[in-house]
Amino acid sequence: MPRPEVLDDIKEAEREADEIVATAEKEREQRLAEARERAEEIREQAHADAEEMAEERLEAARAEIESEREEILEEGRKQRERLESKAEERIEAVVDDVLEAFAEEVHAQT
Repeated sequence: MPRPEVLDDIKEAEREADEIVATAEKEREQRLAEARERAEEIREQAHADAEEMAEERLEAARAEIESEREEILEEGRKQRERLESKAEERIEAVVDDVLEAFAEEVHAQT
């Protein structure tokens, strides 16, 4: 093979090698971009899942607190009813005591 042809063949081989390297570099960049995009999607989904889980836990805690609140309120109502009942039972005795004390005062002044 004459020298100019060998030189042309070498140049062609180098050009093909450069194209292969350039194509490989583009593919690598494309794969990296796709990997980064996928990683971002995974992060966003994980964040959304975490927010959803946190919201579910918050709702469960709120429901539990509301249930406990209702129990406390109900116990307070029952206690109030017991106290009112005891007070009503004592009204007649207190009225009798007051009337008796009043009568004694009136009698003492006459």
